[in-house]
Amino acid sequence: MKRLCAAALHALPPDVIRPAYDRAAAGVGVVHLGIGGFHRAHQAVYFDRVLAGEGGDWAICGVSLRRPDVADDLNPQDGLYTVLSRGAEEDRFDLIGSVRHVLFARKDPGRVLDVMAAPSTRIVSLTVTEKGYCHDPATGQLRLDHPDIVHDLENPEAPHSAPGYLVAGLARRRASSLPPFTVLCCDNLPTNGRVAGGIVVALARALDPALAQWIEDEVPFPCTMVDRIVPAATDDDRALVREALGLEDRAAVVTEPFMQWVVEDRFAQGRPDLAAVGVELVDDVVPYEVMKIRLLNGSHSTLAYLGFLSGYKYIRDTMQDPAFVRLLRALMDRTVTPTLEVPGGYDIAAYKQTLLQRFANPTLAHTTYQIAMDGSQKLPQRFLETLAACLERGIDFAPLALALAGWMRYATGTDEAGETIVVQDPMADRLRTIGAEAGGDPDDLARAYLGVGEVFPPEIAASDQVAKEVAAHLDSLFRIGAKETVKAFVAA
Repeated sequence: MKRLCAAALHALPPDVIRPAYDRAAAGVGVVHLGIGGFHRAHQAVYFDRVLAGEGGDWAICGVSLRRPDVADDLNPQDGLYTVLSRGAEEDRFDLIGSVRHVLFARKDPGRVLDVMAAPSTRIVSLTVTEKGYCHDPATGQLRLDHPDIVHDLENPEAPHSAPGYLVAGLARRRASSLPPFTVLCCDNLPTNGRVAGGIVVALARALDPALAQWIEDEVPFPCTMVDRIVPAATDDDRALVREALGLEDRAAVVTEPFMQWVVEDRFAQGRPDLAAVGVELVDDVVPYEVMKIRLLNGSHSTLAYLGFLSGYKYIRDTMQDPAFVRLLRALMDRTVTPTLEVPGGYDIAAYKQTLLQRFANPTLAHTTYQIAMDGSQKLPQRFLETLAACLERGIDFAPLALALAGWMRYATGTDEAGETIVVQDPMADRLRTIGAEAGGDPDDLARAYLGVGEVFPPEIAASDQVAKEVAAHLDSLFRIGAKETVKAFVAA
């Protein structure tokens, strides 16, 4: 079948929504590090709307830091790809044109830095996942001993890490007397802009203290909150796109209809009218961000670990189990909501109900295994911030203790049938060794995992209350399995 590209646009069926602007006239104003499926289904869609509305030089140069796959898929298609939005009632096909081209950083780091240092570049955004910041998740501090950071300190003009590229790009702009770009972090980190800024300044300080001071003084790192469920596209999804377009699209992404982006309004060189395309511009994003990470992401991870152990392949499958739905309601209502500072006028009850409906979307094949990845990096944001608040305020954290026990049981690397779980996590080998050394004793296992300082802060690691409650849930998970444990928990 013929491949999607600019020359084939005229052949598209009329019901496919295509770019409503002259793509060739739009210059690159945004460089995005980590151009995976989430960016293509989220920020790139907003900038596509900007280009269709006010126009201007707001096209995106995407950068793949680790693998050439996205560049190989998108560049032959002239940056064009389909966003398939799947709802319970209908599917929608949008052809997105905001991505001009994609660079593979490992192949040509100099070209990436050239684009970042170009006068036209005003924003550098990034979605590199929690582990891409080369930091200690428990403290938010840069790890100077991280292999990528060690490399970047020795090779500042050919970095491997996202922080390394940000420092090198900003150094080039400073050397050329150009104003800085805005660093727009779009990852699920609490106060993500502040965390990213601290990491970038720390790396710059290790290279050039004067550069670090300039970054502290001149570079905005606004916090953001992003929300859209974007599972990995399946063969069935790609077949739907082929049928709708009559063309092969190797970069298509599948997502839900819901989309939200909240951004602190601090930019170095201006910005497009983001509010006109649905972005919420605020003075302080933290209440929105905390609410989303603790309610949506925390619930997602709860479903992932306990659902995977229960034999459920997809998140939607867990939502067909009434016990899992009751567990989520208990987690949201009893444990998470009392820790939140809800923005004035915000309907938190409606938001939680919307989350349950989104998780149950029957058209999204979002696997529990995918969400379970990189748990050691995600737990501090999704579980432990909430747990710390519960301990401080005397809030019931039993549902969260069960979720945490689910992660520990999963991290041992063996499922309930005795089969190996291929745990995708930077600490997978260490976690599996800890599990083996605990010898199957729930109390020993709970305390051993709680002692992993890179994940658990001291106040949680030292809590006998946490250790005992998690150990009790671990005992149940080993004795009767995850599905029966969840059922017993919500029936109690």
